[in-house]
Amino acid sequence: MLVDSHCHLDYFVEAEIEQVVARAKAAGVGRMVTIGVRHSQSAQVKALTERFPEVWGTVGVHPLHCHEEELPTPEAIAAEAEHPRIIGIGESGLDYFYDKAPRDLQAESFRRNIRAARLAGLPLAIHARQADDDILAILKQEREEGGWFDFLLHCFSSGRELAEESVKIGGYVSFSGILTFPKSQDIRDVARDLPADRLLVETDSPYLAPVPFRGKRCEPGMVTHTAKVLAEVRGLEREALEDLTTGNFMRLFRKVA
Repeated sequence: MLVDSHCHLDYFVEAEIEQVVARAKAAGVGRMVTIGVRHSQSAQVKALTERFPEVWGTVGVHPLHCHEEELPTPEAIAAEAEHPRIIGIGESGLDYFYDKAPRDLQAESFRRNIRAARLAGLPLAIHARQADDDILAILKQEREEGGWFDFLLHCFSSGRELAEESVKIGGYVSFSGILTFPKSQDIRDVARDLPADRLLVETDSPYLAPVPFRGKRCEPGMVTHTAKVLAEVRGLEREALEDLTTGNFMRLFRKVA
């Protein structure tokens, strides 16, 4: 069984969601995690997890949306995560590529989501785009000053240092369809070298469809193609890669068990 550890099911047209989930199941994807990006979206995420037994969810505030609503407190975010099928916080982090929100506001939102993850005892899904140094600095500072929290660098497309330093402080790294792109050799090299017990796979659907679907709408079922490339990079049989990444998912997202 494979797990799509990060997708956005609510971005699909409502009438299609059931078919999207069915196609994922047919492809061997046994679990999907639909991700929160706005505090006001939390009810929608919860409803999807209640509708499909294969779907779990997270709640949090994305850096591209943190300026759109009043920032929730860590306590408010953690309270949303009390739902039995909400298994993580986020996605949150920093995005200096699009830079839609002021960077100080992004950082404040990121810290609030970290503190919510600590309060809830759940892992944080991190969005990092062209902000490696600041992501790492905040992670280390929050750990030193506030204590332990689990985290996952989702849709990894950053530099090697962020991946390796994150793993050193207990983080996990998830690879999306970017891993399959012809120009992503640096990402494949990072995926090859990281500890096996820190690897996950995802789609970030409906974005970033893997080869051979690049340019088309991505769906959770397409995570099989990313898993195939990751297996090749790691020198593993497909079944072994499935066991590895699903086991890592279950260890990180303990609430699923």
